[in-house]
Amino acid sequence: MATPRVFIVRHGETEWSLNGRHTGSTDIPLTANGEKRVKATGKALIGPDRLIVPKQLVHVYVSPRKRAQRTLELLNLGFDEPFPWNAHGARDGDGLQCSARIEVTENIREWDYGDYEGITTPRIKEMRKEQGLDPAWDIWKDGCPGGESPEDINERLDRLIKDIRSKWHNPVMGNNKQEDAGQQHGDVLVVAHGHILRAFAQRWAGQSLKDGPTFLLEAGGVGTLSYEHHNIEEPAILLGGAFMVDL
Repeated sequence: MATPRVFIVRHGETEWSLNGRHTGSTDIPLTANGEKRVKATGKALIGPDRLIVPKQLVHVYVSPRKRAQRTLELLNLGFDEPFPWNAHGARDGDGLQCSARIEVTENIREWDYGDYEGITTPRIKEMRKEQGLDPAWDIWKDGCPGGESPEDINERLDRLIKDIRSKWHNPVMGNNKQEDAGQQHGDVLVVAHGHILRAFAQRWAGQSLKDGPTFLLEAGGVGTLSYEHHNIEEPAILLGGAFMVDL
């Protein structure tokens, strides 16, 4: 089979993502424009000949925040089982059939911003200066007072990465291939938030958060992770994933 991939999807636009306020535990909805853009993403990137092929998805991890769950609801996927939450709104049609199981996990919730919840980066720097702290705040090195440190993030993301590789990828990779792996392998979808997904990609590639990811993920954006040489020991960020076509 083709080298399995992990698709990371940031939730759609919210009022706070528009004005740059750090949104961790605060549970706010998508804007109307955010919902429209997620629907457009689903139609453009999900399908039998698109980047994300529904029949190749075997598992979905989603944040417990409703903005992430609503994003999954709108992504043009029709799951065999109902969502493990009460729907956050109406959907346009049933979506494309998909047998993947959905798992809500705290491991992929947004960074806990603690004292910086709901505050913009410029204001955080002003606050730190007023408090006699270094105003050159860098979340990747400093973390958030009253919230999570980079070490906290490493711990829960590494736990999730281990789960993905051991359950869904390792059975069909290189020397670890199992003939009886059945259908319990393939692509994985992760729907969550900006900072945590950038951190997830950094840890996926075996890089320290303190090095600071130099890549962005827009609201409603999609990224791809995989492996080089079909080798589970060579995880990589896939900068340009091709659409899937059966020849």
